[in-house]
Amino acid sequence: MRERLDEVIGAGQAGGLHSVIVIHSGHTVLEHYGSGEDFTWGTPLGTVDFGPHTPHDVRSVTKSAVALLYGIALGDGLVPEPAAPLLAGFPEYPDLGADPARAQLTVEHALTMSLGLEWREEIPYDSPANAEIAMELAPDRYRFVLERPVVEAPGVRYSYSGGATALLGGLIAGGTGRPLADYAREVLFTPLGIGSFEWMAGSDGVASAASGLRLATPDLARIGELVLAGGAWDGRQVVPAGWLAEMLRPRLPTEWGGRYGYHWYSGEMGGHRWVGAMGNGGQRLTILPDLGVVVAIAAGNYDDPEQWRTPNAVLERVVLPSLA
Repeated sequence: MRERLDEVIGAGQAGGLHSVIVIHSGHTVLEHYGSGEDFTWGTPLGTVDFGPHTPHDVRSVTKSAVALLYGIALGDGLVPEPAAPLLAGFPEYPDLGADPARAQLTVEHALTMSLGLEWREEIPYDSPANAEIAMELAPDRYRFVLERPVVEAPGVRYSYSGGATALLGGLIAGGTGRPLADYAREVLFTPLGIGSFEWMAGSDGVASAASGLRLATPDLARIGELVLAGGAWDGRQVVPAGWLAEMLRPRLPTEWGGRYGYHWYSGEMGGHRWVGAMGNGGQRLTILPDLGVVVAIAAGNYDDPEQWRTPNAVLERVVLPSLA
């Protein structure tokens, strides 16, 4: 596998690759660290020599971690069921709750990113015209999301929205009485043995549920191992198994051919089903259940329209030919 990766890198097919870890049947079969220019959100870090303890933006992989946290909180009865009215979780906005169109929204519509609200994230993330950036700059992120114009019925179409994740983060923080990062440390990261992480916040000081998490790549891989194991870790059920099954169940098609569940993607690759999480720049956590494989990838191709090429090259030209 190492030789295949060296060939892919040498052929220029994995530009911007910072690190990759492949775990097969509980054993690390590939661990690679490179160096390159990196950023934390929009702040340049210069050239970084990556290693097993180097934190890296996982960007929108954060969203999938939030889905795990929601399932843990739901198992403890601290957050609403997916079928519950979404606005009931935000009683501080009675004006929005009184709108019949918004009253139809459920938590599941946030989980599947099918809110039917106007939300534009195709604009580069260095622009305040991007809805996620505007949300992070807003004095009240939850009102910002919930008052977006209604453009279609909820539940009809997947439409990528960091705002949907922000609402889930708000429900978790409100239901647990803990800031999102503190709750994550207690119920997810500490049980997995992840002792170091960062969770960036917006101008309001609230942790960004949409894209703020920074993890070392081996720790990202641990999250993949947890999902592969049905939510169990070291003899403990960290995430309810029933929630994981619901979370990974495909519900809506994406515009690029994958399927979307509760903040996790799924599809087929080389004849094998995969489930996973993705983030801007080429961040990828991919699980191939029938092969017992977890692949964690960190890359620096932020805002590049072809950022998908590097993780796809690793998966399709290195991992699958070696293990399938």
